[in-house]
Amino acid sequence: MKIAVVGATGMVGHVMLEVLAERQLPISELLLVASERSVGKTIPFNGKSYTVIGLEAAVAAQPDIALFSAGGATSLEWAPKFAAVGTTVIDNSSAWRMEADKKLIVPEINGHTLTAEDKIIANPNCSTIQMVMAIAPLHRKYQLKRLIISTYQSITGTGVSAVQQLENEYQGVEGAMAYPYPIHRNALPHCDVFLENDYTKEEMKLVHETHKILGENTFGITATAIRIPVVGGHSECVNAEFEKPFEVSEIRQLLSETEGVIVQDNPQTNTYPMPIYAQGKDAVFVGRIRRDTSHQNAVNMWIVADNLRKGAATNTIQIAQYLISNQLV
Repeated sequence: MKIAVVGATGMVGHVMLEVLAERQLPISELLLVASERSVGKTIPFNGKSYTVIGLEAAVAAQPDIALFSAGGATSLEWAPKFAAVGTTVIDNSSAWRMEADKKLIVPEINGHTLTAEDKIIANPNCSTIQMVMAIAPLHRKYQLKRLIISTYQSITGTGVSAVQQLENEYQGVEGAMAYPYPIHRNALPHCDVFLENDYTKEEMKLVHETHKILGENTFGITATAIRIPVVGGHSECVNAEFEKPFEVSEIRQLLSETEGVIVQDNPQTNTYPMPIYAQGKDAVFVGRIRRDTSHQNAVNMWIVADNLRKGAATNTIQIAQYLISNQLV
């Protein structure tokens, strides 16, 4: 496979290369692609050094798959150009997620819907991916009625500038601000931009993307997204109300049997998911599973995952693996 990584010099692009190396995709030729200011730089991969090329050169090379993590504007302009030469684009931005004719894919949940005709495939938002990984098997069995979500999101979701802001504040150094307020020793109830309904774009992604991935919008969703000074991954407090009754033990068992999910749930031994332990891992970790004492058919869960891995790079590459293994590219 001739594979291009578009946005190879960025934070997610770097993790994509790590995951590509770990998962040993059948790569015959690797194209590392970035903006013009990065063209000519070299990036190591699997013991070799690769020179960064520009987008026009990458399109001309006609890769089989292009893994995009270069921002929405770049995706809107360039993904169709790659698709026009026969490349299958897997895009990590929000550019194509809610387009009716583009599929929004978490392979473990709806990978089976992909076909060879899907030339631009959208990767969901990081906070959505980890949440639906835990919610999808429960929805199939008990039928969701309502989701109430509070997220506690890593600064890495914002990018290198946010990591630098936190480091500067930790060291008492003045520098550029990725956020409107300090993030060190703080929590900002503000992820992405505010919309006319007073929710942020991040909060509404959780609503719209979840409905699209699960293939129905018959259940309600409301979300609050919070940025915290953490590097390892995103955490989510999720209250799920179902149409059908359940036993908590059944939910633990069902999640334990779900591919890509690891249950860490033992209050007696202080066992529960935390971003410090999720960092660098591909699984979604679920714990603090307990019945909502205010509602018979509702359960509370704590869901944690590395937002740069399963929330971005890993899910993208898992889509590529699915396409390759099913001969769809």
